[in-house]
Amino acid sequence: MTSPPHPRPGPSLDRRGFLRGTLGAAVGGLALTGCASPVTAGLTTSRIAKQTVQYWNLFGGGDGVRMQDMEAGFRTNHPDLKLQAVTLTWGNPYYTKLALATLGDKPPDVAVSHLTRMKTLVSSDLLEELKPADMARHGMSAGKFNQRAWNQGLVDGKAYAIPLDTHPFVLFYNTKVCKKAGLLDADGKLKPLDSPEALVDAMARAKKVTGAYGGVLSTVNDYATPWRFFQSLYSQLGGQVLANDGTRVVLDDAKAATVLGLLRSMSVEKGLLPGSIDYPGGVALFASGKSGFYMEGEWEIATFQDAKMPFSMTSFPQLYGTQKAVQADSHTLVIPKSPTDDPARLDRAYTYIKSMLDQSYTWAQGGHIPAWLPFKDSTRYRNMTPQSNYADSADYAVYDQPAWYSGSGSNFEIVMGNAIGAVVSGQLSPQQAIHQIHAKLSRLADTPPPA
Repeated sequence: MTSPPHPRPGPSLDRRGFLRGTLGAAVGGLALTGCASPVTAGLTTSRIAKQTVQYWNLFGGGDGVRMQDMEAGFRTNHPDLKLQAVTLTWGNPYYTKLALATLGDKPPDVAVSHLTRMKTLVSSDLLEELKPADMARHGMSAGKFNQRAWNQGLVDGKAYAIPLDTHPFVLFYNTKVCKKAGLLDADGKLKPLDSPEALVDAMARAKKVTGAYGGVLSTVNDYATPWRFFQSLYSQLGGQVLANDGTRVVLDDAKAATVLGLLRSMSVEKGLLPGSIDYPGGVALFASGKSGFYMEGEWEIATFQDAKMPFSMTSFPQLYGTQKAVQADSHTLVIPKSPTDDPARLDRAYTYIKSMLDQSYTWAQGGHIPAWLPFKDSTRYRNMTPQSNYADSADYAVYDQPAWYSGSGSNFEIVMGNAIGAVVSGQLSPQQAIHQIHAKLSRLADTPPPA
């Protein structure tokens, strides 16, 4: 259910000013609930040492461990600066707290933002523009980043985010199962899967080996994974879901039905995918050898390495047409706007950002494709396997279309993932799912951005 439309700010008050006016009530609401969260500390701290970098992120699991290693690297390499790093809850809670802290004139110096969420922050005037001269002073320029990610982050030709990575949807495969199924080439790599029929056949062969399933795609309490699968193939067909900054729903019913029909065929009709499995269950199924394929973001690489199972990874297959496409997002580093014009603060922020880029090897170990080309184009990265197997995905990554309600962990992904997952489980037909998507997205599209 969507909330009722919120009033738009009048002509005498810009969006940031309007949002600032609601800050007191919002923070008061947090206090009334007894919410002891890092954002309250960020809003009320009266003094922070001038030589301290305040950094907010949303990384947990393996990403969180690697980020802590990178933070330690910064402290070692910059003993003249202190670092105050805070990790907040992933998704909407993180972005709400970041917005509140910035509007309350107590922003962190540097923060993480998904690229698909960054433009909403820009539209609310919450981010500093990253000017070429400032970047150059710290050894950075537009040409040193993956151009797909860099250009996706521009707003009216101006930069507001430094891409740290691209994290695409990928195909994991059990090398032992796939070898027995005759799916590997002479070099031990997965043979190309270049059509829906080829994917179905590969999963059917894998199922004969495992005796359980051919592949696994989590759907229970997991909206992002089914959306990523759908978006990858729907984009290969040239489909788009939103237009005009999310105010129009332009879902192509025929193309959507093609992808949803394939999913239904693999799960309900052929039993190649479990019809109902949650994220941990999907990980466990693949790790235990009961599935030949696992479809997910590349960040699960460490899980299967720790399980010491025989696996590898490759780019998500191109099943339709010639237009390469795969769903992805990017983690970026942004500088929230400060109430004061402090060049020293900016320099500290850029110093920290450059330190993160210089540690791209550590970050790439977790599966993410580095956006920093000095490392991504290096021999050291090319020798990282299976991480470099799918590096080309960054060049044809498809990001969620901009809207106040879209992006990683958003209401848009919940609507899409819920309908797609219901097709996999057999609860909805493709046509019923399409009808549900139109109805729910239209309500969001007709709702003005919340203040």
